[in-house]
Amino acid sequence: MVYKTKGTCSTEIHFDIVDGKITGVSFVNGCNGNLQGISRLVEGMAPEEAISRLKGIKCGYKPTSCPDQLAHALEEALANA
Repeated sequence: MVYKTKGTCSTEIHFDIVDGKITGVSFVNGCNGNLQGISRLVEGMAPEEAISRLKGIKCGYKPTSCPDQLAHALEEALANA
């Protein structure tokens, strides 16, 4: 899936959900090191678990963040499955 982010430095999130697990997470733009870390941490995790951990995280003054956008992307993917 490709998700176009809203309100963050990253512009897209790429990922798949295979057999109920998150795989192949990558971000376009944004804070490279932090986003690589997030990608590796959620690899193999159930989408519901990642959503519960990441949803609502804010970046500075912004009402969202890259982790929050990943949670939204995962919710959208689950809703469309």
